[in-house]
Amino acid sequence: MKITSMASDAAVLREMGERLTAERVLRELTQADLAREAGVSKRTVERLENGESVQLANLVRVLRALGLLEKLDALLPPAAPGPMDLLAGRRRPRQRVRRKHSYIREPKQPWRWGEDR
Repeated sequence: MKITSMASDAAVLREMGERLTAERVLRELTQADLAREAGVSKRTVERLENGESVQLANLVRVLRALGLLEKLDALLPPAAPGPMDLLAGRRRPRQRVRRKHSYIREPKQPWRWGEDR
């Protein structure tokens, strides 16, 4: 089954579970082996494969254990810069102007100890 926006949540979870099961079997891992490598319980792996709801962190752990975590980058790519970001990138950064204050007078000669002004 292809996962589309027309599929129900339950159907999508079921399909994801079937794909995770197929990947686990392809790697010749038992549910207990995968659970141990992922740092989750065997019951969590069973829930995932049955299309039941699990915590997102547990899905990430299982995907990492299967070497599939990088696939999420294609699922949720970084946001492209917006128009204002592009405009800001073309401008030169503003620099502060250092001004000498007129009320601060620089001495003509350096001051030395023992000299009174």
